[in-house]
Amino acid sequence: MHDVIIHLTMFALTGYMLTVMYIVNSIQNWIEDLYWKQLDLKYPDMPDAMVHHGFYYAYHNTTLRSGVIDGVKRAKELFGDLKIIVLGHSMGGAMASLCALDLRVHHNVGDVQVMTFGQPRIGNAVFASYYTQFVPNTIRVTHEHDIVPHLPPYYPHFPRKTYHHFPREVWLHEAGFGLLAYTVDTVCDGSGEDPSCSRSVMGNSILDHLIYYNVNLKAESWNSCRIVRDPSLAKYGTTDDAGNIKLSKNPVSSALKLNTELDAAVNVV
Repeated sequence: MHDVIIHLTMFALTGYMLTVMYIVNSIQNWIEDLYWKQLDLKYPDMPDAMVHHGFYYAYHNTTLRSGVIDGVKRAKELFGDLKIIVLGHSMGGAMASLCALDLRVHHNVGDVQVMTFGQPRIGNAVFASYYTQFVPNTIRVTHEHDIVPHLPPYYPHFPRKTYHHFPREVWLHEAGFGLLAYTVDTVCDGSGEDPSCSRSVMGNSILDHLIYYNVNLKAESWNSCRIVRDPSLAKYGTTDDAGNIKLSKNPVSSALKLNTELDAAVNVV
């Protein structure tokens, strides 16, 4: 069994927002805009599931969707049955979640896993319930006082009208004091809105949004983006003319070619 990893963003926040959703002047402006996003679009074929149209259209009505679907189809032709792991940071986390749901519901992809970092809420509680049903293998990582997972706001007294996270949250936070401080990974409950996790603190930090697992996800300059990749993986990667990075233990030969060579060797023996 092979894995394919689709990087919807380990891009920095500003670059991804510029190319995928709309042009903003600053991170602060984008965050302020998140406060006012309304649940105004019914998710197709899921009764009472509501999302914000901006999140939905940023994935479904752009070339992002067709590019991902085409990539998955081509990978399946080469490698056969696959585990799909979809990753995303910030707005890319919202796109990663919608992508995974799309693959499961509309493209019969059986094994889809999701890991996001600092993603905003994207739908109501009914949507979160449907999402969990179709994409149960989801980890939604939050960090300390990261402001973005707190947005759009959650209003517990209006459960039918408010945004609602889906599980499973893993909250990264500091414990101890001074030289004895250390990072704790708290696995939260299955509600999506565990009051003892990131909701237990004020979401007021942009810095916490830009650093996850000690990796700085910020772009070097405005109007730019970058792919965050472990330097040790460079020898396994090639980049095509479209800027897609392909990782393989044997980047020169495809798995299809390798399988053909192995079959030929067996037949000779």
